Amino acid sequence: MKLSDFDFDLPDDLIATRPVKPRSAAKLLVAEGDRISDAVVTDLVRWLRPGDRLVLNDTKVIPARLFGERFRDGETGRTSSKMEVTLLEPKADGTWQALIKPLRKIREGEMIVFSDALSAVLTAKADGQAKLAFNCEGDAFDEALAEVGRMPLPPYIAAKRPADLQDHQDYQTVWAQNTGAVAAPTASLHFDDALLDLLKQRGVEMTHVTLHVGAGTFLPVKVEDVTTHKMHAEWGQITEKAASEIAATKAAGGRIIPVGTTALRLIETAARDGGGAIQPWVGKTDIFIYPGFQFAVTDALMTNFHLPQSTLLMLVSALMGQERVKKIYDHAVQNRYRFFSYGDASLLFPDKNEHELKTTSDLSST
Repeated sequence: MKLSDFDFDLPDDLIATRPVKPRSAAKLLVAEGDRISDAVVTDLVRWLRPGDRLVLNDTKVIPARLFGERFRDGETGRTSSKMEVTLLEPKADGTWQALIKPLRKIREGEMIVFSDALSAVLTAKADGQAKLAFNCEGDAFDEALAEVGRMPLPPYIAAKRPADLQDHQDYQTVWAQNTGAVAAPTASLHFDDALLDLLKQRGVEMTHVTLHVGAGTFLPVKVEDVTTHKMHAEWGQITEKAASEIAATKAAGGRIIPVGTTALRLIETAARDGGGAIQPWVGKTDIFIYPGFQFAVTDALMTNFHLPQSTLLMLVSALMGQERVKKIYDHAVQNRYRFFSYGDASLLFPDKNEHELKTTSDLSST
């Protein structure tokens, strides 16, 4: 299985740099086996049945991009160097793994000042990454970070524009709760309160799980034989309540539909460790899903459109089949769907889906 098998041509102007307003007005490509339909996200109620269960990732993105200065006293006086820091993940000892630009201009033991309330000392650097010890922790750290930090937009957006205050709202789900992600579960960004109400009226159930999405989600695959690729590990948790809800839905004949690849990877990790059955789970997962993977829990998937040659595209191909995914992405490009984190969405059923063609107005009046 070659990396080139997962390549496709994507016009640059289809890469979204802002989400549509309202969130649920984004386009939705629905693939039911080999059948493709064009819709909008609000139309989810047409394809989901009473008793289906959406699995939602409730991780909360931190404003992980920081800009500060390193000061150094020397023979010629005091000098400074501007530093850009992207936090990656907290460590057990209270420090943070981070990327620093330019890393070569700071030594171990030196401090970066971000504001009067927030600074950090470089305690170690290796393999192009740094370890930072901040001057505060807990609520004080969260408050200081919220004051000066910017949302860590994906590289393909950050290359076109800087993050701004609007991204603090746009790059966060409406149900975000557990702080720890440095990238958003982007399929979930399409949901707003109005859509959630419609789904509840439809009888669609929802379960929250947590997977803290790491910056590694944007790392390219560098091996030609994709089966030898090593995934980054991300921390996740499925509570006993969440596992029970998912198991009950499966037992009753309902469908489990994760919203986003992060939720899918987490529930499939728990099922794999549980011998094929969903169970409470906590820890780090580095599960790599590519064609040939046997899904234990997932019946369908809602997800955005992913980068060429990415592990996320491989995951979608594992669920739908490589040839189907090529047709889906050809259709998306030809019909000018918007791609990546702020782009449009897809709803993917591996098999033919017999759905009721109820309109949104029908449902809102029931």
